[in-house]
Amino acid sequence: MYQLIVFLPLIGAILAGLLGTNAFRMMGKTIDAGHGHGHGDDHGHGAHGGGDHDDHGHDDDHAHHAYPTPWAAYLTSGFLVISAVLSWVAFWQFMHEATPVKVEVLRWVSSGALTADWAFRIDTLTAVMLVVVNTVSSLVHIYSIGYMSHDPHQPRFFAYLSLFTFAMLMLVTSDNLLQMFFGWEGVGLASYLLIGFWYQKPSANAAAIKAFIVNRVGDFGFALGIFAVFVAFGSIEFDTIFSQAGAQVGKTMQFLSWQVDALTLMCLLLFMGAMGKSAQFLLHTWLPDAMEGPTPVSALIHAATMVTAGVFLVARMSPLFELAPHAREVVIVVGAITAFFAATVGLVQNDIKRVIAYSTCSQLGYMFVALGVGAYGVAIFHLFTHAFFKALLFLGSGSVIHAMSGEQDMRKMGGLAPHIRVTWVLMLIGTLALTGFPYTAGYFSKDAVIESAFVSHAGAASFAFVLLIIAAFCTSFYSWRLAFMTFNGKPRASEDVMSHVHESPQVMLVPLYLLAIGALLAGIVFAPYFIGHDEVQFWASAIFRGSENKIVEEMHHVPAWVKWSPFVAMVLGFALAYQFYIRRPDLPGKLAQQHWPLYQFLLNKWYFDELYDFIFVNPAKWLGRFLWKRGDGWFIDGFGPDGVSARVVDVTQRVVRLQTGYLFHYAFAMLIGVAALVTWFMFGSVH
Repeated sequence: MYQLIVFLPLIGAILAGLLGTNAFRMMGKTIDAGHGHGHGDDHGHGAHGGGDHDDHGHDDDHAHHAYPTPWAAYLTSGFLVISAVLSWVAFWQFMHEATPVKVEVLRWVSSGALTADWAFRIDTLTAVMLVVVNTVSSLVHIYSIGYMSHDPHQPRFFAYLSLFTFAMLMLVTSDNLLQMFFGWEGVGLASYLLIGFWYQKPSANAAAIKAFIVNRVGDFGFALGIFAVFVAFGSIEFDTIFSQAGAQVGKTMQFLSWQVDALTLMCLLLFMGAMGKSAQFLLHTWLPDAMEGPTPVSALIHAATMVTAGVFLVARMSPLFELAPHAREVVIVVGAITAFFAATVGLVQNDIKRVIAYSTCSQLGYMFVALGVGAYGVAIFHLFTHAFFKALLFLGSGSVIHAMSGEQDMRKMGGLAPHIRVTWVLMLIGTLALTGFPYTAGYFSKDAVIESAFVSHAGAASFAFVLLIIAAFCTSFYSWRLAFMTFNGKPRASEDVMSHVHESPQVMLVPLYLLAIGALLAGIVFAPYFIGHDEVQFWASAIFRGSENKIVEEMHHVPAWVKWSPFVAMVLGFALAYQFYIRRPDLPGKLAQQHWPLYQFLLNKWYFDELYDFIFVNPAKWLGRFLWKRGDGWFIDGFGPDGVSARVVDVTQRVVRLQTGYLFHYAFAMLIGVAALVTWFMFGSVH
């Protein structure tokens, strides 16, 4: 069963990628774009939002193109649905005390002391991640059948999607650090391909490169962490590492020129990898730019796969982190700052997808705070519920963009609720879950994170608790701001755009229905298992908590004001957004004018992009240009190949001038030669 779960997406990716060539497409039927794909799109725009594609430079006039049958979409989606169903079967077994298993696939690496077999480590943590990854990915595949129906490169798109899913499955089923690193780099590659899918648009290429490079920074730390683990334990197999972790307490290791605590060093290096992949503070800049890819890509990257890899890594390595309290303090601080930073930036963003992207960044900060205080199950629970409502919000925003003919600026929306009522209701459900409305999924998991921060005895926990409450207020404000600006008030789009506003086809709405069910019920149904009275039996050996770690028990006994604080923050955020965008829509503009420096500071994302350009990007470009122009062009080529060839040309040009074609020149040259010869013989004979 587990082989099918993991390898079906890979098979789908290979078939869609290899058979999606022009030669194969010529064999299939093509459908004229003017006839559409049965989604009721009668105004000449693709189901991805028409102008969305125009903007990305592929199809300026859909009506003049023929599109391939969506066989690749059906094939890959079918495989993913099977994987998702099997994942739920596996998850159900672990909910009823299934035994962790290890599935050997093949012998992989054996070099001296280093051995790494390709094997699947199946325990509760893996089962949860399989459900999250395959459920969201299968729904994104189905949604994309409608969203990408007018894209001539469907096979390539679905091949990338399935490759992305396979890489993530490799990561979450890994039994050693090398296998995890393989999946880790796989999702990095697939994200590069998907973010830059519309490669004719320069901003998409720039965003893909940015994501790739920023992740390399984190991955460098991850690789060093793997090396450190191998030096300390002599192995990268999880069973060996976890069984010997206690023996490393108090030991030191040389790093650069310092002797540092071995476990702290290993955990911090591994966490550096998690910071890059999960877009934590300082390595977060790639995440909003990833919005340049098609909307289904945003949902897949931000809800279920790539960005949760770092959270999974820390949870998987809980036996090490539990013994490295200083490293966990760093995790708490970084997570809290990320939650606060991203929430403040989300307050003023105008692109509907970027608001949700910063929301993702902020929620990941919540997860890392929970990991840092030792509430690993709480962090994974928030990851689990977040996947449903965040995927719902992203795909819902795609439905809005589709209705608005590709428009993503919320300032050009408004008044859409009567035109796309289904999308409106579904987006409201996602918004309620994100803001933590009572008894929705987010209410159970996000509040649990805040409560765990309150009861923790870690030094930075109080700092984190305060920032998380502030972030909860900001989350409520920007979430309702998005809802009100998009669906309420007077229409701000042109009459032509508004005349074409229509509901998405069912192939795009059905995944939203299923995600909405998850956003409403995932918390109340699964809370007893993840963080309730059954949590010890549920997690079993999948995560490790020391004997002194009673945080899950303690968080059920926090004071009433702590339990109520997230709810109060949510209500205040809603009230402020209602005042600003429903009752007094003139207020935001006036407030921005009064606090112009602060508004610009938030609008420009704390100026991190400009700062990194100044410190890293521009000096690197200057150095590269200098080495290219002066080093390579002037010095190496000038004095090397180009210099030698130039001298040869100079000499030959001078020799050519001797060939004048005049007889008296040749006679004169012969006379000089004879005179020289006679002179040589005369003086030579003297000796």
